[in-house]
Amino acid sequence: MKRRRTTLLTVTALLAAALTALPAGSAQAEEVEQVKNGTFDTTTAPWWATSNVTAGLSDGRLCADIPGGTANRWDAAVGQNDITLVKGESYRFGFTASGAPEGNVLRAIVGLSVAPYDTYFEVSPQLSVSGNAYTYTFTSPVDTTQGQVGFQLGGGADPFRFCMDDVSLLGGVPPEVYEPDTGPRVRVNQVAYLPAGPKNATLVTDATEKLPWQLKNASGAVVAHGQTVPRGLDASSGQNVHSIDFGAYRKRAKDLTLVADGETSRPFDIDPAAYEQLRLDSLKYYYTQRSGLEIREDLRPGYGRPAGHLNVAPNRGDKDVPCQPGVCDYTLDVTGGWYDAGDHGKYVVNGGISTWELLSTYERSLHTRTGQSDKLGDGTLDLPESGNKVPDVLDEVRWELEFLLKMQVPDGQPLAGMAHHKIHDEQWTGLPLMPDADPQKRELHPPTTTATLNLAATAAQAARLYKPYDRAFAAKTLAAARTAWAAALAHPDTYPDPNDGIGGGTYADDNATDEFYWAAAELYLTTGEKEFADHVLNSPVHTADILGSLGFDWARTAAAGRLDLALVPSKLPGRDKVRQSVIKGADRYLATLKAHPYGMPYAPDKNLYDWGSSHQVLNNAVVIASAYDISGASKYRDGAIQSMDYVFGRNALNMSYVTGYGEANAHNQHSRWYAHQLDPDLPNPPRGTLAGGPNSSIQDPYAQSKLQGCVGQFCYIDDIQSWSTNEHTINWNAALARMASFVADQT
Repeated sequence: MKRRRTTLLTVTALLAAALTALPAGSAQAEEVEQVKNGTFDTTTAPWWATSNVTAGLSDGRLCADIPGGTANRWDAAVGQNDITLVKGESYRFGFTASGAPEGNVLRAIVGLSVAPYDTYFEVSPQLSVSGNAYTYTFTSPVDTTQGQVGFQLGGGADPFRFCMDDVSLLGGVPPEVYEPDTGPRVRVNQVAYLPAGPKNATLVTDATEKLPWQLKNASGAVVAHGQTVPRGLDASSGQNVHSIDFGAYRKRAKDLTLVADGETSRPFDIDPAAYEQLRLDSLKYYYTQRSGLEIREDLRPGYGRPAGHLNVAPNRGDKDVPCQPGVCDYTLDVTGGWYDAGDHGKYVVNGGISTWELLSTYERSLHTRTGQSDKLGDGTLDLPESGNKVPDVLDEVRWELEFLLKMQVPDGQPLAGMAHHKIHDEQWTGLPLMPDADPQKRELHPPTTTATLNLAATAAQAARLYKPYDRAFAAKTLAAARTAWAAALAHPDTYPDPNDGIGGGTYADDNATDEFYWAAAELYLTTGEKEFADHVLNSPVHTADILGSLGFDWARTAAAGRLDLALVPSKLPGRDKVRQSVIKGADRYLATLKAHPYGMPYAPDKNLYDWGSSHQVLNNAVVIASAYDISGASKYRDGAIQSMDYVFGRNALNMSYVTGYGEANAHNQHSRWYAHQLDPDLPNPPRGTLAGGPNSSIQDPYAQSKLQGCVGQFCYIDDIQSWSTNEHTINWNAALARMASFVADQT
């Protein structure tokens, strides 16, 4: 299942000229120019401009006066339609451009000039007064004679002057070969290893025989040495590799390096402190994702911003959101909650799995031998609620829970008790765009069985965890869970429309068997009632092998129920078999990790990496960690800890997928407000933000322009425009938080 089914950054308002198709067969010749009059020698025709832009010739260029105060990039634009594109053909897109005053951002696109206005390639350079030349190569994913070259310039507060020249879209060029900078061939966990934990690295080399390695301290002295173990060809990267095991060295140290085959790794520590900090940073991420609340600069320096979507212009707001046309005749106050990812949407199904994993991170600390609940206690996360004698992690999750409860259909309405699937903008917005500046109409999307069961599961789980701190809230969540459960039983197959992906992700799922199992498990663990125990025991999911190579996620939630049934104390008949099934799944992931030259518990079929693969690695590690919590066997502890190496840099790209952690780390995740790459006045994502990671499907135009033919681990690029490989999401960070907390507890 993929999070999105349609192009994310679509163009919604660029039709200013009539469309006339070019003659058939005119686009296949070698090196054919598709743009007419890109040099503006005597005229600007056939270029058009939106009605609010004044454009004309100036010194052999097209110059345009761009108004300030528009909301979206496409609100002020110039462009040319009737562009022919041929599927599979490579194009070189070039232009020169300037902007005065300095610092304005241009969004240049090649896309479709008619509905659904898909974008096939885009870039967003910052303009200089003196001007720059830009050249890019991409491959068209479609055949069309209704293409468009567009230069979108809106979204700024102040007016400016834009000029362009030498615009070209040359077809039939050789495809561009993208070579990522992978740094030294010795790949390590660039952050930290535990003193008493496993310590492994991977060497990329053509050598087939063992090679010597040395571990050096910050002064360059050799503190350990040994020989590599040749592993042959790694299918997930196409590299010949060796493994290095330096686990016998157990002293704490800073800025160590590993040397082998004439290469020196990036520096790393042997120190548990990084995991204590990551436990907090990965959870602090959620406060800056909050909707409907001012983010305080004193609590998150550099990330303060006004509240978003509170019915303050230009927001339409979330206080009285209508349904999509024809869905319902009421409005709901759905303020609050977390923005799901890099957009402004809020989704019950992804909110559900995120809420569960964070609550389970806390619940694990209450019931396992190494759990340290005080590390998640009041005052640990620097929240507005800190100091209220409630664990901060529960305060943070409550912000999302309150939103989930608001998404329930009110009494007296059709489908009462069910939950609306999602709420987001009517149309996709561009980036950068702060939440409080979003002008789009907001809409509730139809209720679904899967969303309703996500609400039932998380609200039931919340009831038992919040009861010691707020009995009234716990009773409220349990009542909502019971109502949702009954509504889902009455409407067991109401699924989301897989084509409902304009303005937000679809989160399409046409099988609720796993959600029924998960919700029943949480209701049973909270209430102990026979009705829910019977549903758990009679579900085909209960005895199914659900811990496959891809792992669990928002569309595969059976493991959420299985893990909680295994870890949360109960009197469920046959609970020992449940616990053994988790150990069996962990054994499979552990075998995958040991067989993988990069030491990770993730090896998808045919090395086709899934959307959000970095969090799939972590969720598989959660299963291994759970096996340790059940059995106490050190092999599971070590396997779970070793799984962190991949996300921290022991991978083919030699980079950490966690912002702010490791010498080379992902920091340009796709986001409308963590958009420093597009606007230097905006921040990068906060420390502890997980990037999605390699995705073999490379659905976005930017990744397609760079990564065609990529192998497994190489299907990733750290660019804000690559929403299919480099987005951040609340559920991905939940996996990071759970594993960071587990590893920190092992110190």
